[in-house]
Amino acid sequence: MKLVFDEAQKRHDPKFFLSSGASKPNPEVPRRADILLAAGLDAGLELEVPRDYGLDPAASVHSPEYLDFLQNIFARWSRIEGASAEVVPNVHPDRRDGDYPASAVGQAGYHVADTSAPINAETFGSALRSAHSAAHAAELILSGHPAAYALCRPPGHHAFRDLAGGFCFLNNSAIAAQRLRRDHDRVAIIDVDLHHGNGTQGIFYARDDVLTVSLHADPVRFYPFFWGHASERGKDAGLGFNLNLPLPRHTADDGFLSALDRGLERVAAFAPGAIVIALGLDASEHDPFGGLAVTTAGFQRIGEHLARLERPAVIVQEGGYISEVLGQNLTSFLNGFTSVHRVVKNSRD
Repeated sequence: MKLVFDEAQKRHDPKFFLSSGASKPNPEVPRRADILLAAGLDAGLELEVPRDYGLDPAASVHSPEYLDFLQNIFARWSRIEGASAEVVPNVHPDRRDGDYPASAVGQAGYHVADTSAPINAETFGSALRSAHSAAHAAELILSGHPAAYALCRPPGHHAFRDLAGGFCFLNNSAIAAQRLRRDHDRVAIIDVDLHHGNGTQGIFYARDDVLTVSLHADPVRFYPFFWGHASERGKDAGLGFNLNLPLPRHTADDGFLSALDRGLERVAAFAPGAIVIALGLDASEHDPFGGLAVTTAGFQRIGEHLARLERPAVIVQEGGYISEVLGQNLTSFLNGFTSVHRVVKNSRD
């Protein structure tokens, strides 16, 4: 299996993070990529640098207004007298249908949901190359590869069509799914991150061609709070094409896998031509966010269960923060997945 990654994805090095009222160092650091890259290579994957796809992958799921904002906001922000070193919003609208502000401060509040996605001079370039990794992995599938792993850093599943948040700027899983739609009538995204993939859900919520399934810690008292509840089933044409499986805090291997199997039953009923696995390793019992309790052996079992779908698969890296077992968890997942994965049919729908 190919591992798709570009060193330019490490240039984004955020510093600010406000969590539960406390200022902390931002945990979405470049060293995450080093650990995950080494782990992927340990699992026998072959590194491939993505080609430059320009804005096309991002523009397939994000608004032009938002992409213009991401490209230019740091330079504009830096011209404010006494501006902070990173773009961090201090005001937010109470709805999305109000007037669009002209000021950098107003636009930052409109397009950035929280304080965990600070923007610096390198942010857009790194996020774009991360999106290119997702797009390239999807292109590998379309060219006949049974599976590919996109080491996407920064991650993406909290990014909506026009909104950053949760360390995410461009929605890599959505980008991969949209690219797979070129050859497949139906694509499913299975998100196994600690946190709900609220941005991914939002992008596809009214669509019936992309099924979104998310397992995550119950948001009633956990980020992202406002999304990820079991009652969210989609709307309009997408009604019934979104499945959330919120889990009690500290759910361990057996509970996680039981919920995953319920999600995979829904995916099987959808009969997708290809799948995207939004892989969060922050469900680990040792992850600093501490929401769930999946073991290293549990990640191997998760990989095995997902592989039994027997569909061409793009694995997109989402969360998973630095602990003594971060790399081991990725290697375990990949070993489990590759040991079982077989594509029965890899052709156009």
